[in-house]
Amino acid sequence: MRKLFFIALSLCAFSRSYAQDSSLLKMLNDSIAAHPKKSYVTGTFKSEFVVNMQTVESQANGNLNFVIQHRFGTLNSGSYNFFGLDNATLRLGFSYGITDDLEVGVGRSSYLKTFDGYLKYKLLKQTEGTQMPVSVSLLGNITDFTQDITDEPFLNTKDRVAYSAALLIARKFSSALSLEASPTYLHYNFVPTPQDKSDIFALGLGGRMKFTKRMSVDAEYDIVPKGQAVSYSVHNSLSLGWEIETGGHVFQLVFTNSQSMLPTQYLTQTTGTWGKGDIYFGFNLTRNFILKKKH
Repeated sequence: MRKLFFIALSLCAFSRSYAQDSSLLKMLNDSIAAHPKKSYVTGTFKSEFVVNMQTVESQANGNLNFVIQHRFGTLNSGSYNFFGLDNATLRLGFSYGITDDLEVGVGRSSYLKTFDGYLKYKLLKQTEGTQMPVSVSLLGNITDFTQDITDEPFLNTKDRVAYSAALLIARKFSSALSLEASPTYLHYNFVPTPQDKSDIFALGLGGRMKFTKRMSVDAEYDIVPKGQAVSYSVHNSLSLGWEIETGGHVFQLVFTNSQSMLPTQYLTQTTGTWGKGDIYFGFNLTRNFILKKKH
């Protein structure tokens, strides 16, 4: 009789403990459902450049990125110049992730012998689902061209400096398609005539479409509304790229009507058009180095 009493008591205690555990488990599941962990979208773009325009992507903390941007001469320069291959414009650049959200970059371009530097900060990150539909980064850029210009020998360092600020807004719609818009503000310390504006607004539009696991087609169109630069001819920049990802490298074949690769230059100094054959063939090559391993 005493054994039956202890068995009944044990069953009651187990039943009560199980009920409490089930209640706690239900509370935990309800809490997780009410506060789901954010799952961020990655790989909106495989490179920091659509073609010329920067993307929302940036280096992780402790990562160093080396980039070579190369443009030959125009295709319509004829067979004597081997359709532009005898000429070249080159930019070498480095970017480093100070944190996972903040990147600093420097570079030097042979176009007007220009030095450049920039900061890029991730403001928002796209998440799976509908919590945050886009990724947003803020980009600030400064350029200083050092080439001597015989027509304007009085230019000092301040006159040669220009600035740009862009809001990079991108969305990865699927594993194959990503789009980006980049409203941009530019300021020039020196302009050719009083009729030309020192403050210029532009809009960059770009996208990436994958057609294999490691290849994609990229396109970019940069719009500068008329009435801002009036003393010289400015055309919108149109660029196309074929991107190939090979491990730590990203290689991109480029066709564009812009010779420069910096926003303060290609947005307002693109003087050629595709229709007249003013097309620069070239490439972008990036290589990533992990300098600081995460614990």
